[in-house]
Amino acid sequence: MIKKIVLDTNFLMVCEQFNVDIFSEIDRICTFKYKLYIVDKTIDELKKVIEEQKGKHKFAAKIALQFVKKKGISVIKTKKGYVDDLILDLLDENHILATQDVLLKKRAVKKGIRTISMRSRKYLILK
Repeated sequence: MIKKIVLDTNFLMVCEQFNVDIFSEIDRICTFKYKLYIVDKTIDELKKVIEEQKGKHKFAAKIALQFVKKKGISVIKTKKGYVDDLILDLLDENHILATQDVLLKKRAVKKGIRTISMRSRKYLILK
């Protein structure tokens, strides 16, 4: 069974902001087959950051969008709604959520979903 890892917006931006290669880190911690996904609203959020922010956030969002294309991350179509809710609605035991968002992580864990997050601004952990 291939696990589906859903990356949220801030997680994609983390790699540039903290200079962590999230893709090789995910390979390191995941000893099983997986495929990377984002929801369509993540692309909207990244574009909004690029339009409205300056400096490191704008740059990190641009890099994140490039990674989505370069790494062939699949995009899940969603309905209208709050991005975190949309992500949580589609997660089940075959999914893993990659996020730095504390509230989203707590909500996922409560639902029985495993999570990937950064530790010490250097490496990723799977819980």
